[in-house]
This record gives sequence, structure tokens and C-alpha cells, in this order.
Amino acid sequence: MTQTIAPRVRTVVLLLLAAACALLAGAAPASAHAAVTGSDPAQGAVVDKAPARISLTFSEQVAMSGDSLRVLDPEGKRVDAGEPSAVSGTTYAVRLHSGLPDGTYTVAYQVVSADSHPVAGAYTFSIGAPSKTSVTVSDQATDDGVVGWLYGFGRYVSYAGFIVMAGGAAFVLACWPRGSGVRPVQRFVVSGWLTLTAATLALLLLRGSFTGSGKVADIFDLSLLGQVLQTKTGAALVSRLLLLAAAALFIAVLFGAYDKREDPQEKRDLTFGLAIGGVVVAAGLAASWAMSEHASVGLQAGIAMPVDVLHLLAVAAWLGGLGALLVALYRTPADAPVDASAVSRFSRVAFGSVLALIATGTYQSWRQLGSWSAFTDTRYGQLLLTKIALVTVLVGVAWISRRWTGRLAETVPASAEREKARVGARPDASGDAEAQVTGDDRTDTDTEADTDAEAGEQPDSRPADTDSGEQPDSRPADTERAAQLARQRAARDAALQKRLRDADPNRFGLRRSVLAEAGVAVVLLAVTTVLTQTEPGRTEQDAKAATSSSASTSPDTGASGALTLNMPFDTGGENGKGIVTVDLDPARVGGNEMHVYVERPDGEAFDIPEVKVDFTLKAKDIGPLPVVPDHIATGHWSANGVQIPMAGDWKVDVTVRTSDIDEVTVSKNAQIG
Repeated sequence: MTQTIAPRVRTVVLLLLAAACALLAGAAPASAHAAVTGSDPAQGAVVDKAPARISLTFSEQVAMSGDSLRVLDPEGKRVDAGEPSAVSGTTYAVRLHSGLPDGTYTVAYQVVSADSHPVAGAYTFSIGAPSKTSVTVSDQATDDGVVGWLYGFGRYVSYAGFIVMAGGAAFVLACWPRGSGVRPVQRFVVSGWLTLTAATLALLLLRGSFTGSGKVADIFDLSLLGQVLQTKTGAALVSRLLLLAAAALFIAVLFGAYDKREDPQEKRDLTFGLAIGGVVVAAGLAASWAMSEHASVGLQAGIAMPVDVLHLLAVAAWLGGLGALLVALYRTPADAPVDASAVSRFSRVAFGSVLALIATGTYQSWRQLGSWSAFTDTRYGQLLLTKIALVTVLVGVAWISRRWTGRLAETVPASAEREKARVGARPDASGDAEAQVTGDDRTDTDTEADTDAEAGEQPDSRPADTDSGEQPDSRPADTERAAQLARQRAARDAALQKRLRDADPNRFGLRRSVLAEAGVAVVLLAVTTVLTQTEPGRTEQDAKAATSSSASTSPDTGASGALTLNMPFDTGGENGKGIVTVDLDPARVGGNEMHVYVERPDGEAFDIPEVKVDFTLKAKDIGPLPVVPDHIATGHWSANGVQIPMAGDWKVDVTVRTSDIDEVTVSKNAQIG
């Protein structure tokens, strides 16, 4: 029976892995975790004269490179000058060449969000009037290709490796200490370590191309690898490799010294030490994900990261332990089966893990969605609903497994007594009844050995060496024959015990339910991996609001509510040319925070003697309302509590004085409120 079950198990596992790969293939790796919430000029805007620079505002901080912001003219030639730079907060800008002709221009951006995911997109604006353009606008990120799929699969494999390694080791230490000496369980845990290590190395190599060109040839570019090591994600991957070295030591002790300890007190002490060390290493490995992905940015990051660590540990304890239990039920030797008490202990561990998952998952859902509508209106919410459904199914199957566990625990004492009676009745374990039970498991060699033994033949019937006059020494042959017979009897006993074990309907039912749990867990892990690559519902809804708002607001007003005005100036004196930028946040009625930045034409910040700002609402005959900001740093002034009494089309005048006599006032209108 077990010979037919094993191929079925392999077939089911392969089918489930194929389903997981299909889910990953259907995912969109280019899903952005940072969204553009404002731009100057805005998408589709038509401005009277060429701006000195373009700026983009994101929902979170992003990492920029020299080519992160590109501006292309109608013929596809670049018109941006210099490298992009941070203007303030989450706003980034790049200067443009002067004297740009009228026409439609394309702004293309490619950045890396704070939670390590690449973000790409493009939009157009026009100077004077729209025109034809040869540039194709595309929001396809560089990770949407072979490298992107490889990176996504590497993430899935790394999660799986961590769960197998950490959960399998926890199962042995907390539920089945005797399993530390069982070879299939050892291979299961070690395979998790090897998988996670290989996946981490692969992610390090893929990272540079994944966030850059997306070319397969760049995977082994050492210069890109050096750049990756300087990023937050690179540091997290290196930390993971260092922690894996500590995990290797833990595994060596667990399957070495721990298994060989026979003194109960020494084993208890070593168990305590391994438990503390294992939790520390596993938490550190989980933190390597939490510190570089969703939990590290956004709302309540200080709370979200430890919650994410706890969530991942609970997943490992449940699903990794489930995998170890499956191996123990199907692959352990017949003379050392997993006992009912170990299954019962794992059932309690799994129940505690489910409670932890519910608590941490509820918090994560609230943090990433922000509203009930995001469950159905965003891709993140839809995937989350799928994950919740799979968890519900998994809990239901686990409940069935728990029932089988209870039945198994009740029948174990009776089964043990029956087995003891059978062994006592047949001490030689070589009778006709046993032959009938073992059946085909006995080989031709076994049959010949039994026949020889029953016939009373001696191991070696060769005549004595008459030439030497000495009798032959038959003791080596007797010893070899006895060892052979002992091995045969042991093999028959093991086969008998295996058949008796497999004939237990309760154990067979537990096997099937645990196998079903493992199948659902494989698909659940695939959905979770896709979920970590998908833009959070809260961010997606903010981006949608930004898109709809930008169509009805002034080009100078960001959809997030922040106002950014870029105004070139020339006082006529020496070093009198530059760009003054006014940021007003949230650009609404009431108190606002204002920042003023002054830069030279080449983008270098510099100080001037005086900067003043006036707000005037001509339609209501309000103003000018003067604001004198305080000097904060080179080229940076700030003012808090700037009061805007009424919504409307405000004129913002900025007076710039570059010397005692050189002064100019530049103006721009913007919708505030």
C-alpha cells in the first residue's frame, strides 16, 4: 500500500508546485509600492512657456539614479540636464535645457521605492500647444521580464526555504525530539537551509538588473553588485547570509550533539539553549524581510516591523512544522514512527500559530488597506481575500487532522498491547503466519536463507584440508551467516511493523489530511509571495485619487494636497540668476507648512540676503498676506503656521534679493484649498 502511496504523494506535490508557479506567472511583478501623487507640470498640462525643471512627488521616499528621471522631446531626444535630486520630502526634480520649443514632451521615471520594489512610468505635458510625438509612453517596469520572473521566483523559494528550515527545526525541538535522529527529517530541515542560502545568493545577483536595466547580461555585473550592497535591500540580504551561517551551526548541534545526549538533565539544558538560540536566529532571519519590505515604510513602521517578524515566525511554525510532520508520517522508518504525543504537541503549536496569524494579519490588513472598499476595489485587497479564503480552508483541514490525532492517541495503547502479544507469541519472528503477513516483501534470498536454516544445513560444508592435516576453522563463516540471518530477520520485522503501522486507519486518515494541508499551504505561500509584490491597497487608492484630482486642479497643485511652485528669477546683478521653489503643505484653508528653496541654474543650492513671500486672493480682495520664512540651511528657508483664510485662485509673489541693490519679484497663481 505504501509503495502506491509514495508516487501519489510525489504527483500531488508536483501538481501543487505547478499551480504555485502558475500563480506566480500570473502575478504582475511591476506592481508599484510607491505611487506618483503629484507632478509639475502635471500630466497632460499645457504650459505657456518652458519650465526650468520638472518635479515628481511620490507617496513615499524613493531611490534615484542618474537616469531615474528622463525628459524627451517630440523626436525622442533627451532635454534634461544633470542628475535628478531631492527637492523636499518625497519630491524629486531634474533640470531642463533652456529655450525648449513648443510641443509635447514625455517624462519617464524609473525609481526604487522605500520597500525595495522598482517603480516605473511615464506621462506627457506640452509647451505652447500639443504636438505629435514619436515617443511611446509606457509604464512597464524593467522587472517585467525574464529577470523579473526570476526575482519573483527567488522570493518564493526563499520564503519556502525559511519556512521549511525554521518550522522543521521547531517541530523537532518542540514536538518530536526523537526526530533529531531520523534521517528523512534531517534531510528536510537541511534542504530548507540549502534552499534559502541558494535563493539569497541568487537574489543578490539578480537585484542590480532587477532594479536597473532588466537585462539578463547584467546579472553578473560586479559593479551593479557593489551598488546593491550599498542599498537597504542589499544589506538585508547580506545580513540574511550571515544569520544563515549561525543557523548552520544550530542545525549541526540539533542533529549532532543533541541527538547523542542520553542524560535527561543534559538534554533538557541543551534543549533550552537551542530553543533560545533558535528563536533569536529565526527572528533575525524574519527581520531581514521586515526591515526591507512593506513593514519598513508607511504607517506605524516601528510597530509594523516586529508584527511582521511575529507573523512570519508563526507561518514558519505552522506550515514548516506541517511539512516536517508530513515527512515523518510518510518517510520515517517503520521501527521509529512518529508517535501520537508528538502529533498532539504539534497540534497545540499549530493552534497557537493560527491565533498569532489572525492577530498580526488583522493589523497588517488594516495598515495596508485603510478602508473596507479597498478589499474589492484594489488588487491587493482581492489577493488578500484569496489568502483569507485559503487560510480558512487550511484551518478546516487542520481541524480534521486534529480529530484524526485524537483517535490515533486513543488507539495507540491498545495497538501497542496487541503488538506486544504478537511478538511474545512469535519470538523468532520466522513462522508461517509472519510469512503470510510479509508476503512479497520477502526476497528470494530470504526464502533460500529460511529454507537452509530449516533444513539444518551448515553454513560451510566444504571438506577439511587433507594436505595440511588440520581441521578448517568455520567460525568466520558461522559469524557471517549469523549476521546475514540477523539482517534478514530485522528486515522482515521492519516490514511487518510497517505493514501493521500502515494498516492503522487512524494513521492513514491523518496522513491524508496532513497531505491536503500541505497542498493548500503550497498555494497559500504562492499567493502570499504575490501579495508582497503588489501595491498596498492604501497606496493604490491614493494614486487613483491623485489621478482623478489632477484632472480638475491647477497644474501647480499636487493631488496629495501639497503645492510646489518653481519660478526662475534674474535680479540682473552678479550671480542674480536662479530658481526659487515654494512648497506649501497641505495647501488648504488653515495652517500650512511652507518651505522655500533657492538654487543656481546648475541646481546648486545657494544663500541670498533675503526671501519674502506674499499671498493675494484678488477675487475676494484679500492680501497681500506677507510671510517672512526663517533660514534653515544653505538655500533653504521655512515657515510654520502659514494661514490661508479662504479657498481660491491665489497669487503667490516671491521677492528675491541677491545683493543690497539687486532684487526681483516673481509670481505664479495656484489653486489653494
